Amino acid sequence: MVEVVIDSIRVSLMSPQRIIILREMDSERFLPIWIGPFEADAITLSLQELEVTRPLTHDLLRNVLQVLGAEVLRVNITELRDDVFYARIVINLDGQELEIDSRPSDALALAVRTHVPIFVSETVMDEAASVPETDVETEEVAEDSDERLEVFKDFVETLDLDDLESPDNDNN
Repeated sequence: MVEVVIDSIRVSLMSPQRIIILREMDSERFLPIWIGPFEADAITLSLQELEVTRPLTHDLLRNVLQVLGAEVLRVNITELRDDVFYARIVINLDGQELEIDSRPSDALALAVRTHVPIFVSETVMDEAASVPETDVETEEVAEDSDERLEVFKDFVETLDLDDLESPDNDNN
């Protein structure tokens, strides 16, 4: 299992869905997971430590587990099957470690509320994670941009700014 942290939550311009970006600890490998807008809001609220007047669903789950004497130990994202991620919430109840099946979004919303580590199976990371490309491509884009900007530079140099009237010269 690979430990990850929540790097960011992004909005899709193409749908109401959100994308949560998990980043491998001490690495630049990222795992994007599509989640619903309500789960994204629940995670964001908790990450920003915003208080709500009444418990949200994930707060309720945390509260129920606490009242029952269960402790959330970690969240594991275990599988990617048919483009669907699967997660397990690992709890300790009376000295027994139990795993509860969960959607990753709900497991992550609980993880941020209980401040527990998040893990992803190495298989899932190998299958779905990515590493940003190196700066070599960025340099090529920058050089290409400079060439395109030369056209505008040439245009600006041909302008005769003395012929422009200022707004104060309307009395002429």
